[in-house]
Amino acid sequence: MITRLRTRGRSGFTLVELTIALVIMGVVVSTAVAFVARQNAAYQSALERMVALRNLRYALTTLSQDLETVGTNVPSGQPNLFYADDDVVVFSADHSTNVANDPFAVYYDPGAPTGEVVAPGGQFALPNSSYNYPDTAYTDGSGTRSPAEVIMFWFEADTATAREDDYVLLREVNSAGEQVVARNLLKKGSDPFFRFHRLTEGGDLLAVVEDSLLPVVDQAISGDTLDALSDSIRAVRVNFASTDGLTGDLENTMEISRLIGFPNAVIEDLLTCGDTPIHGSALTAVLATLSTGDLGAQLTWSPAVDETAGEADVVRYVIWRREVGSTDWGEPYRAIPAGETSYTFEDEAVEANTSYQYALAAQDCTPALSSLTVGGPVVVPPSP
Repeated sequence: MITRLRTRGRSGFTLVELTIALVIMGVVVSTAVAFVARQNAAYQSALERMVALRNLRYALTTLSQDLETVGTNVPSGQPNLFYADDDVVVFSADHSTNVANDPFAVYYDPGAPTGEVVAPGGQFALPNSSYNYPDTAYTDGSGTRSPAEVIMFWFEADTATAREDDYVLLREVNSAGEQVVARNLLKKGSDPFFRFHRLTEGGDLLAVVEDSLLPVVDQAISGDTLDALSDSIRAVRVNFASTDGLTGDLENTMEISRLIGFPNAVIEDLLTCGDTPIHGSALTAVLATLSTGDLGAQLTWSPAVDETAGEADVVRYVIWRREVGSTDWGEPYRAIPAGETSYTFEDEAVEANTSYQYALAAQDCTPALSSLTVGGPVVVPPSP
């Protein structure tokens, strides 16, 4: 009887049981808290990596969409690629139009300003370079301003942040004002932002343009060589990294390297551009003193008959040089774009006490040459 009463009167947990329960609960709670903390840290890290990835993808997508349009609906005589360096690229393309049902432009933007859907008509500085866009009004075959605008992309150090190693990617159409594409961009190791590839002599392989040949400047800007290196470039490799903006161990970065081709930048020789161009102007060639104090040559002529009138198809002037007494002009010496009527340059290949002749011909888009107009002779004086 006494034993039964004691059994019925017992209730709750013993101290040992309560301690065990608390220990188990503590283990469960601490495990759950640690799991939630790890999940939250993983989510935050993934979110920060997503910020870097999203920035990277947007910059690359913008570059790809625009660079693939290089050369689209560009009239003959207007260069496809104006300027190329390891941090800048300047090119022509009929990228956008504000005219409904335009079958040639890549994109239709009814709100695009008129000045950003045709070729610029004035001169302006190219970013990250000492060159200017030529003061040439490029036109189509009918004399209307070219529908191909000039698009520029370039990387420059971002002065809006406290970091010293980050860059901003900028874009500009003609000279309408720069626009920020992406910030928080970094260099990908020692790789340049842009690495250009050109056709080999076989025409079926892409070779890297060596750093020693950069920058690549089209003859319409530089007036240097007839066979402009820019005409052979068919792709660019874009290299850069993106950061989430944090520093130290908290920073997340993403890298990309992508080859972007120029499928519309093929240079074609037109079957005809009319009759052989007519120059019809005398050429004056004299010695000139350059701003450096060195002696050079100055050539002066009047516009070709077929540049501003007639067939209006002259795209450049080609220059030759030979010693007086020689009957062979050899290969063309230099070329400059139409629209110029004088050219002053240092001629390092000439020798003292020697007389030279210079000749000039107008070239149309075929490319056919007019007959040579000869100037000179120019006598190089003895060395001081």
